[in-house]
Amino acid sequence: MEQLAWRVVAGVPTILFFLWLCRRHKELRAALLDRRVLCTLAISAVLIAINWFVFLYAVMTDRLSHASLGYYICPLVSVLLGRLVLSERLRPIQWASIALAAIGVMSMAWTMDSFPWIAIALSLSFGLYALVRKRVDAAPAPGLAVEMLLLFPIMLGFLIFVQIDVGMAALGDDALITTLLILGGVQTMVPLIFFAAGARRLRLSTLGLLQYVSPTGQLLLAVLLFNEPFGTGRFIAFICIWVAVLVYSIDTLRHARGNGTFDVSIPGEV
Repeated sequence: MEQLAWRVVAGVPTILFFLWLCRRHKELRAALLDRRVLCTLAISAVLIAINWFVFLYAVMTDRLSHASLGYYICPLVSVLLGRLVLSERLRPIQWASIALAAIGVMSMAWTMDSFPWIAIALSLSFGLYALVRKRVDAAPAPGLAVEMLLLFPIMLGFLIFVQIDVGMAALGDDALITTLLILGGVQTMVPLIFFAAGARRLRLSTLGLLQYVSPTGQLLLAVLLFNEPFGTGRFIAFICIWVAVLVYSIDTLRHARGNGTFDVSIPGEV
């Protein structure tokens, strides 16, 4: 709870400073005064908070490999949402990739003692977050600031609760822990600013292709650094996911080259 809360509490000054530096405070004010935008951003704020909480839970319970699986699935969830909600057309090979990823998830569920809810929760929450942010009528950075401001009082309440209950680690004797918790807000805001900018400028299917580096790093950390078990069941599941990702990526690149252009946009103003 404390790590989650510090992401927002320390992140709010970061994003507000960014807006002030870029002279974007008027856009923030406009977003706060637009009831429809505010309601939509409240939904996306809840989704990103759920995503952060589940990820932190996965790390702290030695299930980082589950989180990795979830973020591998996430791009394919974005592809599926793009088809179901935004009517983005998918080629047969892309449908096959989604089906293969589903087989990977089911094989992991079959060989494990429990359903891989962490992977499902992470992929759904982040896929839906991308969908909501793509449709909201607000610039990425001001929209992110509104999300953090909406979460701020809740997270501040979390910190007060933790302090009363067991005492905050940020107020302990370890200066390094305090520094890392506070800097976590900066580390959280900067990637989200760029993600929000990309979500508005790219198709969800294209956006999905750019999200494979992170789960690969998480899997390597889980196996090589944190010594999490990686048995046959998980290996088969990840093989299915990797093949699905490879097939989808190759098909997308071939289709883009056949049209003489790649389906990417150069980000403009954040």
